[in-house]
Amino acid sequence: MNVDLNQLLASRYFLAVALLIAGLVAAVVARVVVFRMLHVLTTRSESDVDNQLTRVLRGPVVWTFVLLGMSWSIEALQLSPRVTFWVYGALKTILVIMWSLAASRVGTILLQLLARQVDRVPLVQPKTLPLFEMVKKITVAGGFVYFLLSAWNLNITTWLASAGVVGIAVGFAAKDTLANLFSGVFIMADSPYEIGDYIYIDDKLRGKVTDIGLRSTRILTRDDVEVTVPNAVVAGSKIVNESAGPHQKLRVRVKIGVAYGSDVDQVEAVLLGCCEGVAELEHHPTPRVRMRGFGDSSLDFELLAWTKEPELRGRTLHELNKRVYKALNREGIQIPFPQRDLHIKEMPGRHSEAES
Repeated sequence: MNVDLNQLLASRYFLAVALLIAGLVAAVVARVVVFRMLHVLTTRSESDVDNQLTRVLRGPVVWTFVLLGMSWSIEALQLSPRVTFWVYGALKTILVIMWSLAASRVGTILLQLLARQVDRVPLVQPKTLPLFEMVKKITVAGGFVYFLLSAWNLNITTWLASAGVVGIAVGFAAKDTLANLFSGVFIMADSPYEIGDYIYIDDKLRGKVTDIGLRSTRILTRDDVEVTVPNAVVAGSKIVNESAGPHQKLRVRVKIGVAYGSDVDQVEAVLLGCCEGVAELEHHPTPRVRMRGFGDSSLDFELLAWTKEPELRGRTLHELNKRVYKALNREGIQIPFPQRDLHIKEMPGRHSEAES
C-alpha cells in the first residue's frame, strides 16, 4: 500500500492534478475571502471609487490564479516543447488580454476621480479628460502589444525600432496639432482666463471668451465676430484678462485738456459732476480726477471711473465723453485745439508790378 502511495505521489499526472487544484483553491480563496473582505471595507467608504476598483480587479486576479494552476500543471506533465510552447503562449495571451482590459477600466476610473478634484489636480479637468483618455488608450495598447509579443517569444527590438520611426514621422507631420493640444491642456490647467472673461491678446484682439477647447480658443469681439485662435498662439502671447482680479469692475479713463488760465479746482469739480447719474458706473471705488501735467497748449486732466463689468467700457466712455464736452462748454471752460498762424511776408507778383 505504501509503495502504491509513493508511486502515486511521484506520478506526474497526480502532481499536475494537485497543482491545478491548488490554483483553483487559491482562486476560490481570493474571490470568497479576500475580495469579500475588501467589499465589506469599501462599502464603509464615502467614495464609490474603491468599490469600482474592487469589482474591476476581482475577475483578473481570480483568473490569474486559475491560469497559474494550469501552467504549473502543464509544466508538471512534461509535454513536448512544441505543445508546451503553444499552450503557454495561449495562457499568456489570455492573461495579457484580461489585464489590459482591467488596466483600461482602472485608468478610466482614476481619470474620472481626478477630473472631479479640479482644486487638487488642475491639469485633469472634464474638458481635458478626452486627451488623457487618448493617452491612456495609447499606453494600454502599447503595453498590450509589448506583453503579447513577449508571450510568444517574438523579437521586440525590431518592433520597437519600427514604432520609433513611425512615431517620429507622425510627430513631425502633426507637430502643430500636438502643440495646440498640449497648449490647450496647460491653458486649462493654468487658467489664465475662463469662459465669459474679457481678454486682450497681445494688445490687438479683445473680446469675450466663448469656448476653450483642446485645439483652440474662441473669442467673440465687440463687432460680434467670432475669432478662433490656436492655443499654441495663445500660449505664446501676452494675455490681459480684464475680468480677473479681485472683482470684474474695469476702470475707464477720459483724457481731457483745458486751456491755460482755467480754474483747475473748477475743472475737477465739473469732471466729477459728469459721473453723477451714469447707470453703468460703480460708485465704489468713487470716481476721481487727476491732473497729469502741462501740455504744449493745455492743462492735461484725466477722469477715472469704474464700470460694473468690462463689457460696458465702450458704452460708458461714450456717455462720459458727451457729458464732459457739454459740461465744459456750459461752464465756459475752453478746450484748446491745435492752431497755426500763417504770416505772408510778400504777396506774389507785387514786386514785378512796382517795377513796371
